[in-house]
Amino acid sequence: MNRETIKYIAIICMTLNHISHTIMQYGTKAEVFEDIGYFTAVTMCFFLVEGYHYTRSKKQYALRLFIFAVIAQVPFSLAFRMYSFSFDMLFTLFLCFLILCARDYIQNPVLRTLAVFGLVFLTRWCDWPYLAAVYTLLFAATYGDRIKQALSFAAAALLFVGFEYLNYRYRYLPLRALSHSVLAAIPLLVSGIVVLFLYNGKQAQRGKAFHKYFFYVYYPAHLLILYFLAKRFGKFLF
Repeated sequence: MNRETIKYIAIICMTLNHISHTIMQYGTKAEVFEDIGYFTAVTMCFFLVEGYHYTRSKKQYALRLFIFAVIAQVPFSLAFRMYSFSFDMLFTLFLCFLILCARDYIQNPVLRTLAVFGLVFLTRWCDWPYLAAVYTLLFAATYGDRIKQALSFAAAALLFVGFEYLNYRYRYLPLRALSHSVLAAIPLLVSGIVVLFLYNGKQAQRGKAFHKYFFYVYYPAHLLILYFLAKRFGKFLF
């Protein structure tokens, strides 16, 4: 599969996750949709690192992320209005991109470390706090080495299990909380399998500009649609 095919799979998974949070009543089906969506963030972090190395202009890449992050913030806030305020995932990816820049362009090791830790900390107020930044650092450190990348996906899944357990432990008994956390991490491992064994390392030969901007436009657009659906039908559409 080429890069765009995997990204389309990722946005479908993301959409299922967002559907579960906006227009579905909590239950087993909603939880399955939510878990499937966890395929997306780790996949996008992997491609962010790859894109960072391939892009002709890091300034334009960062600016594009920032502009669409600003555009997406209102739809994100409307769609997830029932949760405490946070910045959307494009802001998270923007900060992750800045982390990669800090690693490469800040020569002083002390300032570089402070900058990286500071940017990781800023993701605290974004979607996928901390984890997306750590995933980005893992993939940056193992870029070009498939064995180490496989270990990075495994580490990403283990970290996610830990974070999920912290959430589930208030809802379930310890053993059930752990089992739910492990099941929720499966899509991250699936992402690793897809990227490492099915990805051909190429991008689509046709419609490159369309594909590139479709991903940016789809994010705020689908959030806005989900907001209007939730407003019209409530949180019990499914």
